[in-house]
Amino acid sequence: MAVIWGQIKAPLIVPLLKLAVVVCLIMSVMLFIERVYMGIVIALVKLFGRKPDKRFKWEAIKDDVELGNSAYPMVLVQIPMYNEREVYQLSIGAACGLSWPSDRIVIQVLDDSTDPTIKDMVELECQRWASKGINIKYEIRDNRNGYKAGALKEGMKHSYVKHCDYVVIFDADFQPEPDFLWRTIPSLVHNPELALVQARWKFGKFLSQVS
Repeated sequence: MAVIWGQIKAPLIVPLLKLAVVVCLIMSVMLFIERVYMGIVIALVKLFGRKPDKRFKWEAIKDDVELGNSAYPMVLVQIPMYNEREVYQLSIGAACGLSWPSDRIVIQVLDDSTDPTIKDMVELECQRWASKGINIKYEIRDNRNGYKAGALKEGMKHSYVKHCDYVVIFDADFQPEPDFLWRTIPSLVHNPELALVQARWKFGKFLSQVS
């Protein structure tokens, strides 16, 4: 075996090593070209690109004496949950603490929890906020098809959703700032060509803060 290996080692290993070297060189050249291309694109964007605040109109929504609160869009806030024992209170509390006309917002908690204890805790938390006058809906389903994305889709089928103009989605560990809607909704109101506004995430010990 040693003799045979000695005879085939050179003609077998050397070509493979040469091929590997060629592949590495090609990949290195590709990476270099990509870096150069991205550098040129970034430079051109900085020189000639327009900033988002100049490209899109942003203007605070103003009060209308005649229309009252109906001047503000109806907003649906969706929070999909799955056995969120550690964060459910904080995330629901943060959503219910959003500053927006109370009759123009619906908080929708979509609970797919499989732990009956956690499910009861989430429902009680929703009832507690409802007793304070918050328009909060606790929704469950009999399956977990599509997981959280499926829960969001199922939540859109409820009749009260038809009256909502915009949908805001927070994951179960998000803790948005109270003025989140005041800063984001105007971008959609004044720019009808926009379909989505994504906010920045800031990570804390237990929660993802949205700003």
